[in-house]
Amino acid sequence: MHIKLPTKLNSALSAFKRKFLPRSLFFRTMLLIFVPLIVVQIVSVYAYWNSSWSKVGKRLSDNLAQDMAFIITMDDGINDFSDIKNQALNIYDIDVQFYDNESKHDVWRKNKKNSRLIVGFLTDALARRFPRANTEIFLSNHHNDLNILVDMDKGLYVFKTPLKNIFSTSIFGFVAWMIATSLLLFVVAVLFLRVQARSITQLAAAAEDFGKGINTKFKPYGSIEVRRAGLAFVKMKERILRQISERTQMLAGVSHDLRTPLTRMKLQMAMLPDSKENQEFVQDIDEMEKMLDGYLAFVSGEGGEKSGFIDVNEMITSIINKYRKNANAMIRFSTNYDVSAIQGREQALRRAITNIIENAFHYGKEIAVAISSDEKRLEISVDDDGPGIPKDKRDDVFKAFYRVDPSRNKETGGVGLGLAIAKDIVVSHGGSIELSDSSLGGLRVVISLPL
Repeated sequence: MHIKLPTKLNSALSAFKRKFLPRSLFFRTMLLIFVPLIVVQIVSVYAYWNSSWSKVGKRLSDNLAQDMAFIITMDDGINDFSDIKNQALNIYDIDVQFYDNESKHDVWRKNKKNSRLIVGFLTDALARRFPRANTEIFLSNHHNDLNILVDMDKGLYVFKTPLKNIFSTSIFGFVAWMIATSLLLFVVAVLFLRVQARSITQLAAAAEDFGKGINTKFKPYGSIEVRRAGLAFVKMKERILRQISERTQMLAGVSHDLRTPLTRMKLQMAMLPDSKENQEFVQDIDEMEKMLDGYLAFVSGEGGEKSGFIDVNEMITSIINKYRKNANAMIRFSTNYDVSAIQGREQALRRAITNIIENAFHYGKEIAVAISSDEKRLEISVDDDGPGIPKDKRDDVFKAFYRVDPSRNKETGGVGLGLAIAKDIVVSHGGSIELSDSSLGGLRVVISLPL
């Protein structure tokens, strides 16, 4: 069920997700585990605090304050204070000292910052038990004992008692067990999710490589859903490769079958008298052979070539050097040595770039080739000052056998496969090719390839 939210709220939620939520499947799943785990721990500690630990702490603090009040009451009826001290130590485990009003100011006090978590219940209990006295609580150096000062009208009582008499350490054990079990669960979840996320990551990488023409081996593993997706990808890849192979074999047979009668026709025409009509017929046969070669090159592609690392600057330089002898056009090349090499099929990319540069030389007098890149993509731009291509026909020129010139005169161009072959090769490498207006006044062709 999809709930429609107001546009502003939906935009705010989208911005929040993009900025704060993790993007990978692994970290998103870990977030779904980690957040409820923390919430459960907080709720459990709070429930334990209210139901058990706080009640025990209040009860112990009230008992200690009551024992101290009873000791002070005993001091009013017994003249020998040492007797009271011994009884308090033996019965209540409390060491008590008394200082009169003249000597109480000489008592050395070591102020130590107290934690409300430790002495909070006792502070409240003393306030209730001794409302007219000034009370203070100090922890010993090692936090093992409590020094409780009760300043009354007749003098100062100093009580020393172990911290365990008011503070239960069970909450620390409870929290420690919760943290330990949560960490164990977290580690198990991380190990399990890493396997699942790694299988999906490898599946995505294999699919991306296959789109670039790289046949990466992939073996499905992980959960049932991931295995099904992996098996579906493997079967799809096998079907595509089998279809390409069958198409190539079929077209190879067609090529052989068609070349044989064309060759026979050329031989027969060579034996006929040389006339204008015969020459035109031979030219038609040559054009048929050229169209057949272009079509076979387009549909067969470069599937058999293995992928490797390509020095783009060197490859384009070698292509351009073949055209520098052309006196009818001038070419400029802006290299970019920030990109040393990319992965791909060199002969296929060389063919695609050659087709584009050849078109620029065919229609323009000034050509500019440049390479630019960022962290993710490499761009190769080819500009010319030719007549360009109308905007409404720029998508059509990538279709096989489409030519801007409707007359299909072989003198004004090829068979209409140059850009189609170039786009097929670029797309097979995971890239894109776009046409736009050039600053030189003609056409601008931009090839974008992933790094």
